[in-house]
Amino acid sequence: MEGRLVLKNCSIFRADGRGRAGMAIVIEEGLIRRVAPNDEVPVLPGDWEVSCRGRLVMPGLVDCHAHLIGDQLVPTVGELLLHPPQYRLEHEHRLSTYLTASDVEVLSRHAMARALRSGVTLVVEHLSCPGDVAGALEAQARVAEQLGLRLVASHSTHSLGGTNQAESQAEANADFVRRRGAHPLVRGAFGFHASWTSANPLLKLLGRLRDASGTPVIFHLSEGDHDLATTWSQHFQRVVPRLESFGLLGPLSVAAYARAVDDAESTRLAASGTCVALGPGAALLLEPSSRALETLHGRQNLIGLGSAGHGNLWDALSAALVTALGAARGSRLVDPDGVLVQLFSEGPAELCSRLFGVPSGAVEEGRLADLVVFDCVPALDKDSGQAPHLLGQVSRSRVAWNIVGGRVTVREGQVLGVDEVELANEAARVLTDVWARARVPEAEVAQGPARRG
Repeated sequence: MEGRLVLKNCSIFRADGRGRAGMAIVIEEGLIRRVAPNDEVPVLPGDWEVSCRGRLVMPGLVDCHAHLIGDQLVPTVGELLLHPPQYRLEHEHRLSTYLTASDVEVLSRHAMARALRSGVTLVVEHLSCPGDVAGALEAQARVAEQLGLRLVASHSTHSLGGTNQAESQAEANADFVRRRGAHPLVRGAFGFHASWTSANPLLKLLGRLRDASGTPVIFHLSEGDHDLATTWSQHFQRVVPRLESFGLLGPLSVAAYARAVDDAESTRLAASGTCVALGPGAALLLEPSSRALETLHGRQNLIGLGSAGHGNLWDALSAALVTALGAARGSRLVDPDGVLVQLFSEGPAELCSRLFGVPSGAVEEGRLADLVVFDCVPALDKDSGQAPHLLGQVSRSRVAWNIVGGRVTVREGQVLGVDEVELANEAARVLTDVWARARVPEAEVAQGPARRG
């Protein structure tokens, strides 16, 4: 937008956790230009004034590992989750092979609108559309630009279909990266599924591409015991050393899950600067015995929260609370509230700053103007000025405004420029069609012998 966006009469927080009411925030050219008491910030001709009426303004949420399409294509159901990982992957892969770029565009628009309305300003996406990698990534980028969502998109390539197919998909991913390398809102990243599904030639290629460009890499790290066992049986290495040997760890790497990481590997991850995107909701459903949170937190790793294809970021926060409390009660974790802040705020803010090269994650001058206004007037302690149980207060509050790079994307609870009910209808039609197409081969096999008889 042209001109300034001025948020008036806000509640905000300092880095030390103390709140300030009656504040104003001036946003211009995608950055926070001024933060001052309300009376000191006049509204100038041409400004867009937003009256916050004491409501809380916080940095936007970062979904550090998302499956925007997969979460709709394969919703969380108990029957499927009871099957082993290989079966689940085959089921998900089969459905994704029927996706077209136009399908991805429709489903992405629905998912991104929901993300914005929940307070998310940046999504790190791990897409699977093997039939049209380039077209699907471009479709997601196009939708993100239209809606105003900050996006880092990659493809979840694997080697299960052979080396040639894997390398072709990786090259298509690389073409997207080259086209989106410096875009202010949408960036490309390299991606692969996981160690257990990726052969050496694919990882070697991705390592070379990453070395040549310095581009982020997104992948699943130690998905579980099956990943560890398969990697060891095929390559005689654990997962972390194997990926490290191909140059796939580092400050711009986003490694999801890390369910089967030991203390030594956690230390190596911390030394490399790799961001580990935990999906506690997925962990509770798929690997209930996982202790990734306490293992990684104990070694000062950069960790963030991801929806991981199982609900939204608020669901992930609830699951993280359950996980942190269980670890604390078992004397395996100290300060569960501090861990939640690191997962939900501090780690994601650092990741966003790394990916886009601009300081973020605080309501301070010079920071990225990715902000959310919540329908929450925080209750402050009279003596300290701090807000006890702030996450608890916020999690029950509606997102009133969402601002990404200075652009208003949600206004008083409504995503601008779209009819969300119509988006839901379009997404339902696409899903119904994809599920029907995926069942066609099974029907043909079942009916074939009868016709021939």
